[in-house]
Amino acid sequence: MKKLYAVIGDPIAHSMSPLMHNDLFQFYGIDAHYQALQVKEQALADAVRGLKAINISGFNITIPHKVAVMPLLDEIDPLAQAIGAVNTVVNKEGNLIGYNTDGSGYVRGLQNYLADLQDKKVLIIGAGGAARAIYFTMAHEGVKHIDLANRTAEKAASLAHDCPYDVITKALTLSEAEDNLASYDLIIQTTSIGMVPKTECEPISLHNLRETAFVSDIIYNPFETLFLKNSRLKGAGTQNGLDMFVLQGALAFEKWTGIFPDTERMKKIVEKQLGGA
Repeated sequence: MKKLYAVIGDPIAHSMSPLMHNDLFQFYGIDAHYQALQVKEQALADAVRGLKAINISGFNITIPHKVAVMPLLDEIDPLAQAIGAVNTVVNKEGNLIGYNTDGSGYVRGLQNYLADLQDKKVLIIGAGGAARAIYFTMAHEGVKHIDLANRTAEKAASLAHDCPYDVITKALTLSEAEDNLASYDLIIQTTSIGMVPKTECEPISLHNLRETAFVSDIIYNPFETLFLKNSRLKGAGTQNGLDMFVLQGALAFEKWTGIFPDTERMKKIVEKQLGGA
């Protein structure tokens, strides 16, 4: 019998997860299908009960349901519990178990570019859901020094206060981050600033960026944000958000099937859908 998988969110028509996962099922000879399902906030509880009732094998959760889905599940992985958001669910013998592969996917992708990540001095720009997943996961992985910069420093301070892992963190305003940019080995941009259609914006000035730094932006549409372009022109190494998107999906696929998939294949599918690299 064909296994069923899904992604739920609102909106959902833009999701490229069905393209990635259905290609992987075919590539690995797995009799399964992955479907995008639009679920309104008020219908989330009914939707989760329905997915459980039809014995769905697993599903992903995207905006705006990553937090609200948690009390509807039977079990939550400890890291996902700490992050306070779930993006992947596994059905294990009728029990729905929630995980967060966003932060793990990000860190896994970053390790393809940077060695000795634990020893880097890191700046994360933003204090939203993506920043929280990345910050908590990096702290969990043993990164020792991670500062947080946000338009409202109080929100960054609140995020630092919530972190249950041993890490040295300062909460900064964006202007303070700009002034101290030269002290960071790795700068991670987690906001929506620079995303299509507002591509002519940057979250902070890069005038103090040193050329030995590495700059990562979780946006992948456009492939190179203005922030990344200007970082590259100053000599820094750069990475866009495609690795995070692909690897969070790869880790979900592994939890469902036991197979860690071909991530280059996944990346090419997304690049083609977006019109090429």
